[in-house]
Amino acid sequence: MTITEARTAALPLTISKVDRRFEGLSGTIHALSNVDITIAPSEIVSIVGPSGCGKSTLLRMVAGFDVPTEGRILLGDRPITAPGADRGIVFQHPQLYPWLNVFDNVVFGPRMRGVPRNVFTPAAERYIEIVGLKGFERHFPYQLSGGMRQRLQIARVLINEPNILLMDEPFGALDYQTRLEMQKLLLDLCLDIAPTVLFITHDIDEAVFISDRIYVMSARPGRIVEVLDVPLPRPRVFEEATTNELFVKLRLQVLKALKH
Repeated sequence: MTITEARTAALPLTISKVDRRFEGLSGTIHALSNVDITIAPSEIVSIVGPSGCGKSTLLRMVAGFDVPTEGRILLGDRPITAPGADRGIVFQHPQLYPWLNVFDNVVFGPRMRGVPRNVFTPAAERYIEIVGLKGFERHFPYQLSGGMRQRLQIARVLINEPNILLMDEPFGALDYQTRLEMQKLLLDLCLDIAPTVLFITHDIDEAVFISDRIYVMSARPGRIVEVLDVPLPRPRVFEEATTNELFVKLRLQVLKALKH
């Protein structure tokens, strides 16, 4: 028995001709325009673009917290119209319960859904080990570093076995060295459990390093202005990948697309 029957395998995500407009006191704000994105099962796809271009708005719609004004979003063959356990969200600032220790934070979701202890305990132990927190099960969030708290948030998401991971600048608040460690953790996770990943970032090097494909968005109203495949071999090591001629070429292509 698994934690949830929702995740039988990673599912493709299809964002088709999505527009999003908001009505305000000063008139209509056109946030997104005719956005098309396709993510195959187990792919890592990043979206980069200037601040205010609608990246987080798009992610909220995939999460089910918002709906398109026009167009549709499908996970597998099912339209997304509301939040669901088939999507796991990792925010920039960890969403943790400060009064619960690491283990109890991880098992909170399954426990609230009535999953038996003999099912959620080994699952929690597995994901705590996968994210590198074995030995810290009884520590509280205030006793952890920023990177460790983010690892804990990822374990909390993974134990629910979502079909897709939605990551909204998850490493943006971390120092440089910790950020590199978290990027490596994400790549290791994808080799181990092969989730589908939609990753929002401002960091071009991060996008090229972790992604199978990059979508570049324009300023508001956000639209896709460039799609770049990233055929760098896996597994990737940051020092080797970032000095690769192809990495440098892709980085320049993203920069040019952003300027355009």
